[in-house]
Amino acid sequence: MWGDGHKARYWLTLLTGLVECLGFAGAVFGWASLVFVLKSEGYFGYLCTNVTVSSNVTEDCSAQDEQLSVIFTVASFMNNFFTLPSGFLFDHFGTMVTRLLGISVYTTGTLLIAFSNAAKPVLLYPALSFIAVGGIIFLVTNIQVGNLFGTHRSTIITLYNGAFDSSSAVFLVVKLLYQGGVSLRTSLLFLSCGSVVHLTRTILLLPRSHIPYPLPENYTYGMKCAVPQSSSTAENKVDKGNLQTSQVSETTPFQEENSTKVTQEETAERSFKSCILSWFFLWHMLWLSVMQLRHYLFIGTLNPMLQHLTARDSSLVSTYTNAFALTQLCGIVCAPWNGLIMDRHKGKPREAGQSESEADLRAAVLSLGVTVLQCVLFSLCATIPLLPLQYLTFALQVLNRSFLYGGNAAFISVAFPPAHFGKLYGAVMALSAVVSLLQYPCFTLINGPLGGDPFAVNVTLTLLTCLAFIHPLYVYLHCRRQAAQRSRVNRSTTS
Repeated sequence: MWGDGHKARYWLTLLTGLVECLGFAGAVFGWASLVFVLKSEGYFGYLCTNVTVSSNVTEDCSAQDEQLSVIFTVASFMNNFFTLPSGFLFDHFGTMVTRLLGISVYTTGTLLIAFSNAAKPVLLYPALSFIAVGGIIFLVTNIQVGNLFGTHRSTIITLYNGAFDSSSAVFLVVKLLYQGGVSLRTSLLFLSCGSVVHLTRTILLLPRSHIPYPLPENYTYGMKCAVPQSSSTAENKVDKGNLQTSQVSETTPFQEENSTKVTQEETAERSFKSCILSWFFLWHMLWLSVMQLRHYLFIGTLNPMLQHLTARDSSLVSTYTNAFALTQLCGIVCAPWNGLIMDRHKGKPREAGQSESEADLRAAVLSLGVTVLQCVLFSLCATIPLLPLQYLTFALQVLNRSFLYGGNAAFISVAFPPAHFGKLYGAVMALSAVVSLLQYPCFTLINGPLGGDPFAVNVTLTLLTCLAFIHPLYVYLHCRRQAAQRSRVNRSTTS
């Protein structure tokens, strides 16, 4: 009976977390839909000028596009960069404190958009950044829910990242409601009311500190009463020792092959520095950064790109914008495929002497490689200036983005000590955020010297994306070295 009650709570936590991520966390990446509404409302419209081309007077809104692109660049940078302080906050102060901050920031952002207008467009700068920061905090604090489901941990982590990706369709709903007569202010005030849902989950369905991994027997959390004595201390043990005391001592994959096992106290003291300075972390950061830059530039320039390909036909721009936003809903469907790739070895007998972390790492090689291949195909389709082909580009983009962020979180969770997941996840996102700032000079180059034609920049980014293949190759070679050493040890033992 007690076990059934635990499972029901775990599933309720999982499902409500999916709703939260799907309805709020990644809304900022629905920027293309929001831009359509903002332009209709006249935000930065004073930057548009009339120009004469071949005796025809047309409206040049490149300065307006550039200003809106800056807002998205700043917001996407904040989304990644503030994952680092959020990760430290989460690791040191726990779930409740971190989520209360995230709820406050997110709600402030939605209220700022609600009370902005064409006369006060500058409010969009903090508003989008607040929504981005609050959304990533929702994701970081929900990823730990995967610890409740053991063998399906990677699948659930990628599922949450897929929900995060799909939530970019929130602004599509705002756009459709706007076209149906509902004001932008009304829609954003409704989103602000979602803080009630976030607070309820924080108090009732999440721990004050962290969900440990591996999970203690009869582990419980949140508001509860009449808890059996045998399990009532499960969460307290995690609270007192933070997440680190609840982990099992194990040699981590990035340690040298001839290293010996160390105690958990020693790992807690020095593993974070070891992670940051490891080749695993360096190549993983490169893997994430180059593909993320490709995605951010595509999202940030989608509206002007569609205007270029449709010769500023607003009806066609709206149609393709809706199609792009609708494909984002598929993120939650695509993301678990990556988790299944990483979890496919679970339940199977491991090779003699092979640790679970090593098996997880070997399973990650295919996931990392497939993700890069998807991104190259997506980038190639985005490079070809053919309007109908963009439907395929949208599909590849959402598939790859789901694999990218789900695989990022899942790889960090299996390749490094779980005690520092929040800090490592935040560090790789923050460092990749610096690289993502290159999207603005790329946009300026397209809008200026290239005359609105992104072909040259797209070709360059496609070639740059191929560098990400280094990461899965390095992990594969590392696993081969471990397997060879294990084989030598087994032979010497038998002889």
